[in-house]
Amino acid sequence: MIVLAGVPVEPDADTARRWVRGELLDPVYHRQDTLLERVLRWFAELLDGLPEAGLSGRTLLLVAVGVVLVVVVVALLVAGPVRAGARRRRAGMLHADDRRTAAQLRDAADAAAQAGDWSSAVADRYRAVVRDLEERGLLDERPGRTAHEAARLAGAALPPHADALARGGDLFDAVVYGDRPAAAQDDTAMRELDAAVRAARPLAVGA
Repeated sequence: MIVLAGVPVEPDADTARRWVRGELLDPVYHRQDTLLERVLRWFAELLDGLPEAGLSGRTLLLVAVGVVLVVVVVALLVAGPVRAGARRRRAGMLHADDRRTAAQLRDAADAAAQAGDWSSAVADRYRAVVRDLEERGLLDERPGRTAHEAARLAGAALPPHADALARGGDLFDAVVYGDRPAAAQDDTAMRELDAAVRAARPLAVGA
């Protein structure tokens, strides 16, 4: 039995079905096209097809309460990490107060590698790649630029290295923002990217 404004209410099956469907389709649960949203839509459609026999309004409402509780728990567990991940993806790779030169960033990467800190080595090596491109005038200096923005712009200036730059950006994001531990081979790959980009020259206009 449901109590509304102090008055007990015993809905019939059709009324309860409308209440449940209305709750499941509340826009608060559907702000993103997630797996959770698709499950809720599936459940609402399933609810419409349920036979009325043997299902009282109270039973349907109890089912609705259970589903809403599951939605709330999943939202608390998933929405927070998703928002945090989105913020990390938007974070810049070179902050305004980081004025290290490409050479200084390479020195930092070398020191981290010697200490076995592969994650720091990978991160600073990719920063060195981007800073070097800025110093050469192939990229404009733009604090807060993401690794993928840098890779896209650098790839346009150095087309033969576009794929390698994109992979470097993927690796940077995975290590710095995705909590993926780097390994010695990742440091090697980033060193090879740095050497290749340093030796590369932009295509001449009209070539």
